[in-house]
Amino acid sequence: MIHAAGVDEVTDADFDDEVLRADRPVLVEFTADWCGPCRQLAPVLSALASEEADRLKVVQLDVDTNPEITTRYAVLSMPTLMVSREGEPVKSMVGARPKRRLLQELDDVIQGRSS
Repeated sequence: MIHAAGVDEVTDADFDDEVLRADRPVLVEFTADWCGPCRQLAPVLSALASEEADRLKVVQLDVDTNPEITTRYAVLSMPTLMVSREGEPVKSMVGARPKRRLLQELDDVIQGRSS
């Protein structure tokens, strides 16, 4: 898995505890070693995890080693970004994007507003 610095990895075993029961919104990147756009997204996720740590938890899930969660959310393309709040998915995006665009797309989640 292409690991983004400062971003925790979640697995099929701990996904529900780390994501669905989290105390704040969680951005999950579904990723894989073979995913080129995932490499481009890694520094964006690292910056986001550092800058928004109080309001947003950022994690990664390797689709090749965690088929249960990947199947549960019907993830077919990498990278897929899913935001979960209070145990429910509230937003999903596919593909790499620059930090500014990702922040714009996450503004309602980070600010605590409904999407």
